[in-house]
Amino acid sequence: MPIKQVITEGERPVKVWTDDLDPRSREQLTNLSKLPFIHHHVAAMPDVHAGIGATIGSVIATHQAIIPAAVGVDIGCGMAAARTSLTAEQIDERVLKQVFDQISRDVPVGRAQHKDERALSEAAVPFAAPLTAMTDRHPQLLKAFGRFSNWVNQMGTLGGGNHFIEVCLDEAGQVWVMLHSGSRGIGNAIGTYFIELARRDMERWFIQLPDRDLAYFPEGSEHFDDYVTAVSWAQAYARENRDQMMTLVLAALARHLPAFEVTTEVVNCHHNYVEREHHFSANVWVTRKGAIRARAGDLGIIPGSMGARSYIVRGLGNPDSFCSCAHGAGRRMSRTAAEKQFTEADLAAQTEGVICRKDKGVLDEIPGAYKDIDQVMANQADLVEVVHTLKQVVCVKG
Repeated sequence: MPIKQVITEGERPVKVWTDDLDPRSREQLTNLSKLPFIHHHVAAMPDVHAGIGATIGSVIATHQAIIPAAVGVDIGCGMAAARTSLTAEQIDERVLKQVFDQISRDVPVGRAQHKDERALSEAAVPFAAPLTAMTDRHPQLLKAFGRFSNWVNQMGTLGGGNHFIEVCLDEAGQVWVMLHSGSRGIGNAIGTYFIELARRDMERWFIQLPDRDLAYFPEGSEHFDDYVTAVSWAQAYARENRDQMMTLVLAALARHLPAFEVTTEVVNCHHNYVEREHHFSANVWVTRKGAIRARAGDLGIIPGSMGARSYIVRGLGNPDSFCSCAHGAGRRMSRTAAEKQFTEADLAAQTEGVICRKDKGVLDEIPGAYKDIDQVMANQADLVEVVHTLKQVVCVKG
């Protein structure tokens, strides 16, 4: 379907792929479009919802500037998925409960991390020297790391919030593993540190912004190159983190299920990141805040909530979206509102048939707190085509 609405209240238009746009998100998108370095237009995906400064589900192309808060603090957050040779006939509820327990033992979740004897030190080796170079230039980062400083032990861990690990079945009954995570505490510390630096720069230069969380680094400024280096490091760390977790999860399955192999290349894609790209006749910085790249032929992953379908998609390369698409269902209510509106009984009903936590601790992730993933998919039929439809049977939440 085509673009649903165009907002023209700022310096650049905002092209929106949904009619379901709350007032706060509209205000944030308009604020973005007022910035002088926005390239061509701002694109808002069909899962768009309010974030901090920049709207989640937005694609922001910029000339010679980057907005650190638009990239956010979960730098490089994204998805990974792998199809296996296992089929639905080879699994049952008993063995899936064993798989759930095994994954929960093998992959630390929430604030937990690997103990020293289980740390994935070899995978962390390539990241050590560049990180030392960063902290040599920005010793204050060491303070920002704080309790997140054990980044080696966090390699191959899930984190909290809406991060998850799932075992799914596709439309043909094939078993998939899918997971969602980012750059963990170290990425959060890097993002938070540079967001604050950008705010201070705006104050120092007396630059007035429609929202202080839209503070930016211009190319050539004191901190621009260091931020690009740091954010690139965190994005690479996030991708490796997902790869390492995928290895751990597949090994957990192998302990309880018949012998199997991975039948397709693992799909691994960011949905909170910045990258240099060419769009509308210019080389620009593209920040995807809650959006994935969907160039023609690109494979991507669009998860629903913990009780809804998810999709493996192939990009169509739509230039109006800067070759992007939605990254998920998108929240329709805050975590606090979800906890007030729903009960544990609601959670159990909405996740029926899924082996997962059904307690108060994950009530804020109830499917009812999210938008309808099928409507999101319908609204972006001009951005991606569906390759596989997945339904989870196991979900381990962060």
